[in-house]
Amino acid sequence: MKYQHAEMAAGRWKKFSFFEQMANIGIEVERAISWNAKGRKDYGRRAFERALELLDLTICDEKNRGRLRELLRVREAAVDYFICDNEYNSNDESWKRYFNPFLMAARKNR
Repeated sequence: MKYQHAEMAAGRWKKFSFFEQMANIGIEVERAISWNAKGRKDYGRRAFERALELLDLTICDEKNRGRLRELLRVREAAVDYFICDNEYNSNDESWKRYFNPFLMAARKNR
């Protein structure tokens, strides 16, 4: 598999705290939202694919085993929103509200 974040996939991602991992995923999700709002669905799709890649790396990180249920649910809901039929009725604001606390926690812990 070819990773867009090859350096992260090679092990660097595991050095980040859970909050840093989630904040970085949130940044890619916000990029996807922003590009979609600008009508650039192709860029939005690529940003979402990067978010999924980082989310999968987070799911595979052993230190996050206790959070596996939440991480898998986030992945399921994100795919539903960005790719499928949005059965969970997510919206741009709900995604921003979900990821914003992780960004704040990652900044606080620097």
